[in-house]
Amino acid sequence: MLGGADLDGDIRLRADATESWPAIPAMFRGSAELPSPWEDMFGPLRSGKIDPLVVVGQVGQSLDGRIATTTGQSRYINGSAGLAHLHRLRALVDAVVVGVGSAVADDPQLTVRRVVGPDPARVVIDPSGRLEPTARMFADDGGRRIVVMAHGARCRVPRVEILALPAVDGHIAPAAIIAGLAEIGLRRVLVEGGPYTLSRFLNAGCLDRMHVVVAPIILGDGPSGFALGPIDRLDQALRPPARIHPLDGEVLFDCDLSAQRVRIGDAKKSR
Repeated sequence: MLGGADLDGDIRLRADATESWPAIPAMFRGSAELPSPWEDMFGPLRSGKIDPLVVVGQVGQSLDGRIATTTGQSRYINGSAGLAHLHRLRALVDAVVVGVGSAVADDPQLTVRRVVGPDPARVVIDPSGRLEPTARMFADDGGRRIVVMAHGARCRVPRVEILALPAVDGHIAPAAIIAGLAEIGLRRVLVEGGPYTLSRFLNAGCLDRMHVVVAPIILGDGPSGFALGPIDRLDQALRPPARIHPLDGEVLFDCDLSAQRVRIGDAKKSR
């Protein structure tokens, strides 16, 4: 058994993905308990333990912790079930956030395509305005598109929302980003990458949960899913409580980081 889910649970998950999922995004934003297996997997994302905000990080990686080959190939380390899980997360949050490095390297769309559900607001952390207007996340499709920039920076992308925040040495504090998004009505936030951005939010105590989807593949070398500094002793390691869910041959580690989460502030209601 894996953290409350066995092989039968994995089979039920695959069946529910096509049968019960379409109703889940609306139910998630209501008050009723979600049907199995969705309550165990996504129920903790409904409300925060520390403040009204919920911030979840997500990474898909190999058994040896890699997110790409040495040549940068990353599509797709995770299989269809792992990718569907990512799109379900997108369908449940108000905003999905990526760093400019990941946006330049991967040119993600950040929309919900593999499952039924609404698209979140698409947010890029781009302090100096590097990202080109042709980036796919800026597609003018009616969705909210937000660029987080340093005060005084110039945005070259037309018709997007600008969230201007203080920067120190070219970096904007994760807590300031989350607070700024809350001010414009975005209280459930998915931090999707890349490793540097995800690690900054983790180190700053700005994540409530971390979803790590591990695929049964070994790459041997390549960039890792986290860009964290070294530790000298095992007692310095972060050991969050975790629930484990099988995803049709892959494994989801749902890590509870609320013990180290800093209070960010009150949020307005989700739009």
